[in-house]
Amino acid sequence: MMFLHIAARSLFSRRASVLLTLFTLALSTALLLGIEQIRAQSKAGFFNTVTGTDLIVGARSGPVQLLLYSVFHVGSATSNIRWHSYAELRDDPRVAWTIPLSLGDSHRGYRVIGTDNGMFEHYRYGDGNRLQLAAGNQLNDLFSVVLGAEVARTLDYQPNDELIIAHGTGNTSFMQHDNMPFYVSGILKPTGTPLDRALLVTLEGLEAVHLGWRAGVPLPGAQATPEQARQRDLTPRQLTAALVGLNSRMQAFHLQRELNSKPSDPLTAVMPGVALQELWQVVRLAEKALLAVSAAALLIGVCGMLAVLLGSMQQRRHEIAVLRALGASPIRISALLLQETLLLTVLGLLLGLALLWGGIHLLQQPLLEQFGLHVGLTWPSTQQNRLVAIILGMGLCSGLIPAILAYRMALVNSLGQRH
Repeated sequence: MMFLHIAARSLFSRRASVLLTLFTLALSTALLLGIEQIRAQSKAGFFNTVTGTDLIVGARSGPVQLLLYSVFHVGSATSNIRWHSYAELRDDPRVAWTIPLSLGDSHRGYRVIGTDNGMFEHYRYGDGNRLQLAAGNQLNDLFSVVLGAEVARTLDYQPNDELIIAHGTGNTSFMQHDNMPFYVSGILKPTGTPLDRALLVTLEGLEAVHLGWRAGVPLPGAQATPEQARQRDLTPRQLTAALVGLNSRMQAFHLQRELNSKPSDPLTAVMPGVALQELWQVVRLAEKALLAVSAAALLIGVCGMLAVLLGSMQQRRHEIAVLRALGASPIRISALLLQETLLLTVLGLLLGLALLWGGIHLLQQPLLEQFGLHVGLTWPSTQQNRLVAIILGMGLCSGLIPAILAYRMALVNSLGQRH
């Protein structure tokens, strides 16, 4: 305890350089542990983009491609599934619920998704969370639209505002469905999923805006008015995909195999978890790059601490001589240097954890609203505990060089005293 007190007093006597080193080490620690937490929670959020869904069914394509355009709204489907095929799937006794999805239109660069209110009832994300409205109501009219949180914030929409959707999915479209405007009925709370960047409309509403269109082109004089559209049969003829929940997950493999081998319809049914795992393999390189950057930052922090300790060695010759005169052995003096390093490392680690948790507390909501990234305050994970152990180990290793130098100085003083 006496040597620990001496180590603390020694660090305090060099407080200017020690505080700078401590702050550098704390920032490096917060960066490393923060990136690990963001990586882990981003991965969990990625795999929890759609939970509780047993199958995703679409037209014949690859599993990853189906997942990309149906869940992440990236790319487009090569073909659609017939409404009759969807109705058969919906009425299958093994199926508990379905969420139809119809893609193809957009609004100022954001995807428009045709669906029904089953989306609000059955869609789950994260730890089984339902979609919740920050304002307004669900889809309650033929031309109602529910906006994702990012869409409403970026485009500054409020309930009852009018908007026009465009044909196609580009940022700029010269084919506007301006003869049938939609009205904002509700705005979703942030979810951290692709739905934050989407507009939800009714399937019938999408059918209505395409009355009088053929092969993606409006026929002159054939477009209907909103009043005429309400009198028409707007049952969709085809869908892009469907999310499916089963009465028993034990039936998922059997139904998947049955749908994939169905002779009458070229369908693809995938399990979200399996497809997400395949997709994650593609983005793992970015994950490793982030860890490499944070590890480099930590190494810089430890090297800075080592530089401060080495830089002070010449100034501590007198201190070491005094300790030798008081009877401290060279080994004790080396242990004192190691204690200083350990104390500095522990303080930097604790300060880094405080900075990390404080930063998460302050930035949690802005990260969710601005970037759709959910980062929560959680207990350190197993991987973070490993990183903490690595930080302590690196700190002790960096103290070995000053400890060896101190040992040699003390030994020289000891020889000098004998002489």
